[in-house]
Parts: sequence; C-alpha cells; structure tokens
Amino acid sequence: MDFVNIKLNHSNHKVGINFWHMEFTTKYRYQMFGKFKYKSLIEACIRRVAHKHNIKIIILNVMPEHIHMMATLPKGMNDEKAFQLLKGASSYYFFKNHPKARLRYPQGHLWSRGGCAVTVGYNQLSDTISYILKQAEHHAVAC
Repeated sequence: MDFVNIKLNHSNHKVGINFWHMEFTTKYRYQMFGKFKYKSLIEACIRRVAHKHNIKIIILNVMPEHIHMMATLPKGMNDEKAFQLLKGASSYYFFKNHPKARLRYPQGHLWSRGGCAVTVGYNQLSDTISYILKQAEHHAVAC
C-alpha cells in the first residue's frame, strides 16, 4: 500500500522522518462539521495553517465533531506547538469565514483542550492511513 512517497529529511547529523497521527475534537463535541460546506471550510483552514507553518499534511479526515490527520512536522517543532498553531489559527480562520458559529462558541474556543498525538512507525504507516480514511465507516457517519 504505497500512499505516501517517503522522502527522508537530511540535517547535519541525522537522517529520518517522523509521522504524527493527530486527533482533536470540537469543544463540547458539538457536531460543527456535519454539513459539507463547514467540513470543507475547516479542512481549508487547517491546510492553510499547516502550509504557513511548514507542516506537511499527508492525510486529513474531518468528521462532524473531530479531526484525524497524519502529518510530518518541521525540524524543531514538537506536537504541542503543532497543536497550538493548528487549533488556534484554524479556529480564527473558521470564525472569520463563518461568524454565526460564534453564537455556539461565545468565548471563541472552537476546539477542546488537548488532543492525541502519536508517532507512527514506517511499518504501521499503511494501517494508520487506512484507519484515518475509514473513520466515517467506523463512526457510522455519512460524509
């Protein structure tokens, strides 16, 4: 299963790549992305932020109340910083393009605190990608 063209990162004393499976949810698990237009909007917001901060998204799957993604982070960035950038800026762009969503989130927090970030080894890559792609089936959601 060759989903990804793997290109190793080279630095002075190291060669390698880290894949991260990241998952985060909306505050109070509200199903904000049930409609296609909101799902597309948040996906575009996340991709915009990732591109701006050199986070390479390999797979992104938006469910009605949570996000699954596999990404590689740039050198020197840890998972906490990636969460901070992705969640903070994506919610800013989402509310900017969909102001009525602020009625549900008057304090301006689209995402719940925390999230899940796990490194994925080369041997588990295809299984993890398959898991992310089959989320709609897993949660019995028509997306």
